[in-house]
Amino acid sequence: MWTRRRLAPILPLLLLAPLLAPLTALADGRPFPPGTKRGTMTPAWHPAIIIDGKTRTLSPAARIFNQDNTIEMPASLRGRDLVVNYQEDADGLILNVWLLTPEEAAQRPVTGR
Repeated sequence: MWTRRRLAPILPLLLLAPLLAPLTALADGRPFPPGTKRGTMTPAWHPAIIIDGKTRTLSPAARIFNQDNTIEMPASLRGRDLVVNYQEDADGLILNVWLLTPEEAAQRPVTGR
């Protein structure tokens, strides 16, 4: 049976394992959910964004992730023709947007468009 003396050396590893799991998931790149689409985005006046030349509306729950996978505020976006992956909600509003790194943009989208 496990005793305290035998468990003590591996206890820190057991406690850190849940914290390390997200880091290992990102080691191979960001996991994009099924149904993710690829496009080029140009910021517009909130809540509008332009994807592939069409004006679209951000969902009230929309999140925009930058290349570091942290949330970016829509008003802080600059540039045009940014390569993105995006996800729509059931009403056709844009729910999530991921600004892609050059490496991610060079890869073929897994889920198709």
